Amino acid sequence: MQYISFWGAQEMSTKFNSSKSSSSNADRKTIEKNRRNDLKQLYSQLYSLVHNRASSSGETKRLPDQIEEATNYIKNLQEEVGKLKEKKDKLLGTDRSNTSEANCRKRLLLNSPVQIEVNENGGALEVTLVTSLECQFVFTEVIRILHEENAEVFDASYSVVQGPAFHTIHAQFGEAAANNAVERIAKRLKKFTL
Repeated sequence: MQYISFWGAQEMSTKFNSSKSSSSNADRKTIEKNRRNDLKQLYSQLYSLVHNRASSSGETKRLPDQIEEATNYIKNLQEEVGKLKEKKDKLLGTDRSNTSEANCRKRLLLNSPVQIEVNENGGALEVTLVTSLECQFVFTEVIRILHEENAEVFDASYSVVQGPAFHTIHAQFGEAAANNAVERIAKRLKKFTL
């Protein structure tokens, strides 16, 4: 029977702990090394994308300089995108859409020519709408009213001829529609013709 002295047991324990800690240190070092290599690779990829477009000199730059150049390039691109969006909005008239709707509402109050005609044939409904280009919101309001009255819109089209917009909306009533639905729709749409 072998006896291990207290000092011998402690020595074995120390060897075990030191081998355990050295392996965990090696694991941590490997993980850190891999992380740094991954970051280097990502920085390299980023700089290669930016370098071709932003840099004109052929010299190799330090990593902080490369990151700064990439950051500046991205900021410049963001500013350019913002300017292009503003230009697009101006060209499409998005900035004026709210003011033009307000102007149209004012004109409606001043008896501006908005014409709405409602025709029914059996369960089918045809709404013809003539508005100015600034009064496009009337079209969406007509669609909303039709849906509220349980009319299913299956076709909507428009054309613009020398100023006014001509809209034609075809709908049909579901089974849940009331008998006087056409009258109610015509009454609700009449508020746009004032």
